Amino acid sequence: MSEALAAHLRWPVRRVRFWLILTTVFGGAGILMYFWLWAFVPLELADKNDPTVVSRRVPVAALLLIGASISGLVAMAYLRTGEGLATVAIVALIAGTGAAVAWNLTLDRHDPRRSARYGLGVRVASAVLPLLVGSVALSGRPNAINAVLGVTMVVLGVAVLVAPRVVTLWSELMEERAARVRQEQRSEIAAHLHDSVLQTLALIQNRAGPSSEVARIARAQERELRDWLFATGEPDAADLATQLREIAAAIELDYAVRIEVVTAGETANIANASLVAAAREAMLNAARHAGGDVSVYIEATPTATDVFVRDRGPGVDLDALPADRLGIRESIIGRMSRAGGSATVRPGAGGSGTQVHLRLEVPHD
Repeated sequence: MSEALAAHLRWPVRRVRFWLILTTVFGGAGILMYFWLWAFVPLELADKNDPTVVSRRVPVAALLLIGASISGLVAMAYLRTGEGLATVAIVALIAGTGAAVAWNLTLDRHDPRRSARYGLGVRVASAVLPLLVGSVALSGRPNAINAVLGVTMVVLGVAVLVAPRVVTLWSELMEERAARVRQEQRSEIAAHLHDSVLQTLALIQNRAGPSSEVARIARAQERELRDWLFATGEPDAADLATQLREIAAAIELDYAVRIEVVTAGETANIANASLVAAAREAMLNAARHAGGDVSVYIEATPTATDVFVRDRGPGVDLDALPADRLGIRESIIGRMSRAGGSATVRPGAGGSGTQVHLRLEVPHD
């Protein structure tokens, strides 16, 4: 507290401590001021981005445990002499060990200065102390008071050992319950939105046509809403399907096109920059020159990965393209060839549109 007050007043720490000691003689004003500051001055965060991480220089749990140890020694001494002060010392012991364990399980839990070994030591010592006092009480003079105190101490020691596990199980149970409630609420929201908003957005797209501005906006909103409702977690950066869907969403915002990405097989571990770049160029060409509906089909097998990009445009003749048009020759065919794969551009089914086929073999170990 003196350091915080010194930083606020821009005084040396020694001057602040001197005035606190000096004002103590005037009716204990310095002590009252110190406790008032201790209660109301905010703590300095160890991590500015995480308010739960608070570092305390003083090991409060260890100090409480030292006080409980002194009370335990006093209790054991009076239990052997049979004087009545043993009860008072035992009450102080129970309060000290309980406070030490509670402090360790709550406030020290997120303190970077307190290691797991430190917490384990506090809890073990807090359990051993009542067990020692209880054994002394049970082995002392045979009377009802010693028997009650001894049994109480033994039960308290066992409870201290079991308490951390009980707290952990209770916390996990509450987290699981909260997660289940959130999942149920999310499912209800998803069902309601699917029956209303998503169907309305799909109807708008079908009525407006894929080339209209209205359909393009509705498609983007539908994609964002579906991603929010049905996403299970953070997307994998190495997932080919996720990368192509993100590219398709970006292209749909710039061109009057609707791109549908369909996958077959496991694409989670496919991460090839050349394949992604070539597929992106093929999707861009389809959006620029064909528009309308574009389909992207990804087929992943243990031996190879195939990507098909199909549109319903006027088609393209590679032999008729000018020599300076390098978009298909270099950005698609040349890029795949340099990556060890292949790329073919041919007319679509029935001679309409264009189909770009990208193939990349899986390297053998």
